[in-house]
Amino acid sequence: MEKGDRGSALKKIRVEVLNMVRAAGEGHVPSAFSVIEILYALYSRMGERDRFFLSKGHASTALYATLAHFGALNERELQTYGKYNSALGGHPHRNEKKGIMNSSGSLGHGFPVAAGYALSLRLKRGGGRVFCLVGDGECNEGTIWETALLASHLKLRELVCVVDNNGSQTRAVPSGDLAEKFRSFGWNAVEVKNGHRVNDLENAIFAERGDDERPYCVVAHTKKGKGVREMEENHFAWHHRAPTPEEYERFVKEIMGSPEEA
Repeated sequence: MEKGDRGSALKKIRVEVLNMVRAAGEGHVPSAFSVIEILYALYSRMGERDRFFLSKGHASTALYATLAHFGALNERELQTYGKYNSALGGHPHRNEKKGIMNSSGSLGHGFPVAAGYALSLRLKRGGGRVFCLVGDGECNEGTIWETALLASHLKLRELVCVVDNNGSQTRAVPSGDLAEKFRSFGWNAVEVKNGHRVNDLENAIFAERGDDERPYCVVAHTKKGKGVREMEENHFAWHHRAPTPEEYERFVKEIMGSPEEA
């Protein structure tokens, strides 16, 4: 896909997130906006045997909108988001036929499930990789580091962890140098300075690693609420709320008129 088409697609995915949250009356828009380029990069390049796990479950709308863009969901299904008995909840509910590999909500649980799946791929010798997206705040959960230690011990090179480092944890317990922390647990870890540049993300996530048996971590530095200035500057107030009709119109206009990342 050419850059112009890709830029248009990313904007449409952001607007689709707004559409879902506005209709449902709730959702985590800024948390979704920070991971859209990461998800796009993943689904643009993942192979048929690869699998993706969203551990940062409150970014569910970004996953649903991305899945719809790549054909796994349709517009009618997106319109059911957050409604009673919908398959698309505020936090994902496992539905492998739709590309949703794990139920998530309580932070830190998706990562160990992804590691278990990666181990199963090795035991079955079926090939493929397992990609898991976690948040920087989520990295305060003990299960993250228990999983990191186990994956290193098992030399799970099939497992790739992408960290959405959007700085949301800075007012609580600062995460520190996450790449260095993963390295201290025996991982190969790299950083992407601008986690909203799809090319940079693709180059890092799908880098050739040769015979390196270590699991692989990509720390992507992102911005919570990326694409809407008000959310970027006041992201804590926006963490979980739906836009008003006036805000919705203003945000859509801002997103569609914004310059594309290189």
